[in-house]
Amino acid sequence: MFAKYPIPYNTIVNSSKFYGDSIYLLATTAAEQLTLCSIRGSLTPNCSTEYHARLSGGTLTTNCEDPTDDLSYYKSDPKATNGVLDRDWINVAIDWILTVGFNTGIKDNSGSNAHLLTQLILGSPALDPSLPSIAEALAVLSGSTLLLSTLDAPFIHFWNYSATVPTLKDPQYQAFNATLNFQDYASGGTQRWQSLFHIVLAVIFVTNVVCLAYLILSRGLVTDFIEPQNLFGLSLNSPPSKNFDGSPGKEPLVTNWIIKQSEQDQFYIHAGETYPVRRKKQGPLEYEMQSPMEKLYSRFASTRTNMF
Repeated sequence: MFAKYPIPYNTIVNSSKFYGDSIYLLATTAAEQLTLCSIRGSLTPNCSTEYHARLSGGTLTTNCEDPTDDLSYYKSDPKATNGVLDRDWINVAIDWILTVGFNTGIKDNSGSNAHLLTQLILGSPALDPSLPSIAEALAVLSGSTLLLSTLDAPFIHFWNYSATVPTLKDPQYQAFNATLNFQDYASGGTQRWQSLFHIVLAVIFVTNVVCLAYLILSRGLVTDFIEPQNLFGLSLNSPPSKNFDGSPGKEPLVTNWIIKQSEQDQFYIHAGETYPVRRKKQGPLEYEMQSPMEKLYSRFASTRTNMF
């Protein structure tokens, strides 16, 4: 069945169809102990499949050998046979087992997958609670072949078409039993006291309607004079003001500034009333060290004042 014995940490596969409905794998441990595994696929009606669709991705799970499971296939068809081996499964399994590199031991290549698989071989006839066995690892790795085998397959356990027609030229509809559960998200409140928020929503809605009506009636662009670039443009187009006379460092500048519009539809800044500011009685003079950045800022402020 095998061309040679694999060296330690290597595996060899025999996937010949002449040996029935199974694929055989021969593995060698570090202690040069040989382990023979057979992999086969069959159909069982004692399972149900659940698919959970989420925004982050879907998950597919199965529930087998559960007598309380009302979604099992045998509940729909109690006459369904159990444990019938599928010889066609080998056609899919051969590609899988060669792809994962379990036959690299034929050339003593010491593949990484085979190396990890041989470390799961049991040293005694007892399962290790902290590690899976080689049988469990092969069952998980070969699980993808079952999904591939279901492509273009009927939803029942037998071929309900003519035996002379192995494949269908045109897709056919089939009925099967399924249960669909979905979850909705409420956009409103779920308790009575939460209805008070409807008042806030109503006020916001009315405010939006009023703003929409104002924008419709008052068409055109609205200039925001608070923005720095608009204030800079107004200051350049505005006439000089006597309120800037003197040094701002001696007397505080407390003035109302008013934006006016000329007859030529030009805007400018006009100084309003000036409010006197009472100074507190100053004590003895104190000098503090001033950083170079503060000196530069003070010089820039004085230059800007003289420009006006």
